[in-house]
Amino acid sequence: MVLLVNTGIAPGLLVAAPSLRCPFFHHSVVLVVDHDEQGSFGFVINKLAGVALDQLIDQMDIPRTVSTSLPVLMGGPVSPESGWIVYDREDALAAEGDEDRALVIGERLAFTASLGVLEQMAHGDGPERGVMLLGYSGWSAGQLEREMQQGSWIPADLDLDLIFATPVTERWGAALAALGIDPGRMTTQVSSA
Repeated sequence: MVLLVNTGIAPGLLVAAPSLRCPFFHHSVVLVVDHDEQGSFGFVINKLAGVALDQLIDQMDIPRTVSTSLPVLMGGPVSPESGWIVYDREDALAAEGDEDRALVIGERLAFTASLGVLEQMAHGDGPERGVMLLGYSGWSAGQLEREMQQGSWIPADLDLDLIFATPVTERWGAALAALGIDPGRMTTQVSSA
């Protein structure tokens, strides 16, 4: 059984407002995969981790027959030792038995922490459109709503091209442009009116 995640802001994107100065989230784009009254869970999709996926696969002693080119990103400051794969479900079938461990995000995306998909990737059988994420981003109950009210985050629709086709370093600007926002024209102060 594949669990469908679909509540409120999720699935969707959050784009950091130019005024957000938090060191980790400054100029970030977050793929929100779960949001409810207990909190929110997602992955930053535009911060390179500085390590290649092949290196990670080799460090885990997974036999590899091909070189992989999917990016490795810092998904968030929480549990940076954990690894997740977000991929286009139309691109690849999950490894035998992995469908039970994949969570569906919207109509086309899924994410998993299963080694099965990583093993597939090491043999060239994994998804062509995907990203490896180290760690995740989380918000406690009501925290994300408060941050949005303060103007720290701008919600955006899920955009697969932004996640998979846009160069990682250009995703923040591209997300704002898709919303019709020029970051140079935004004020960094919130009105109290």
